[in-house]
Amino acid sequence: MTLNSPIGIYDSGLGGLTVWREVRRLLPRESLVYLGDGKHCPYGSRPRAEIARLADAAVGRLVAEGCKLIVVACNTATAAAIDLLRAKYAPLPIVGMEPAVKPACLATRSGVVGVLATERSLDGDLFRRTAARYGRNVEVLTVPGRGFVELVEADREDTPEAEACVRAAVEEMLARGADQIVLGCTHYPFLMPVLERVVAGRGVTVIDPSPAVARRVVQLLDEHGLRAAADREPQYRFLTFAGEQYLSRLEKKAMQSLG
Repeated sequence: MTLNSPIGIYDSGLGGLTVWREVRRLLPRESLVYLGDGKHCPYGSRPRAEIARLADAAVGRLVAEGCKLIVVACNTATAAAIDLLRAKYAPLPIVGMEPAVKPACLATRSGVVGVLATERSLDGDLFRRTAARYGRNVEVLTVPGRGFVELVEADREDTPEAEACVRAAVEEMLARGADQIVLGCTHYPFLMPVLERVVAGRGVTVIDPSPAVARRVVQLLDEHGLRAAADREPQYRFLTFAGEQYLSRLEKKAMQSLG
């Protein structure tokens, strides 16, 4: 492993590309290896032990690729396995997905915050601890984004079906006065245009945690002295446990995500 070794980014599927995009934007000299499982997506309702096993296999693959830092760009895998991964692969820096409950609770004016996430993420210790710590005097409403991951994986995030799905998920949050909605799954920012249409005119802020995760990557690279050389020409590679067709879709969506 050298300073010019790549950063590894892992997700259950396509969703972590929202984090990949932000890391690439903030660190244009860093090479990136993105692993989108694909074969086992979605993770959201799988047993915790199974998710931990899948996450271990993925991170092990990125370690074998020589990655100098790894981002678990999957809220569900973070909730199920981040402590295990950090212990097993120490001293390798591993970044997980923090539920963006803190900024939402600090910013709310109505005192009501909504969190959209997978069932397993909402059931995780990390979410519970964060909500308990920052959610005092704030009502934190949690709703599983049912069907959200499947819509993104099928490239159907800008369809009437997607809008109906999003409306069904956020309706009660809006009715109860939520003025901050946290996206607790890296797939969900792909639905941001639909979400923004649904909440338009309601004074609601939708929080995507991906930029904060990318800033944490920058911070850790600097702390560990792992920045790539300033004249480095970056390389971008994609891996999957699914077939060639999924890999092709992964690469295509990555390029589309850059706008």
